[in-house]
Amino acid sequence: MENEVFERFNGGKLSLPGKSVLFSEIAWSKHPVFEGVELKHIITSKDTGGEFSYHLVRIAPNKSIGNHVHEKQLETHEVIAGEGVCINDGAEIKYDSGVISIMPANVPHQVNAGKDGLYLFAKFFPALC
Repeated sequence: MENEVFERFNGGKLSLPGKSVLFSEIAWSKHPVFEGVELKHIITSKDTGGEFSYHLVRIAPNKSIGNHVHEKQLETHEVIAGEGVCINDGAEIKYDSGVISIMPANVPHQVNAGKDGLYLFAKFFPALC
């Protein structure tokens, strides 16, 4: 059921005045550092003048986005489907559908997917890429 929720979201679209982009037309890209993590770059720096970026994130079962910091970006996560744990500034936060978490700049964090994987929408202010 949760994967169905994600697939419906993955079939969604970005709607802007005079422009619509289907998520299905955006390719998944492998995370450059973390194995088992893929991203769809929905809105990037070039679209927003560097102000923000939005990314659909898919973490394979039992894989992780390891501990890291973003020196300049505030990051938010909106959990779409699956479950896991986020370690946010040393605190453990259970991730399941509907959870939103915020990581200010320079705050260490990591995300560990559970046995069914984890799907989230990550937003960065200013843009990550």
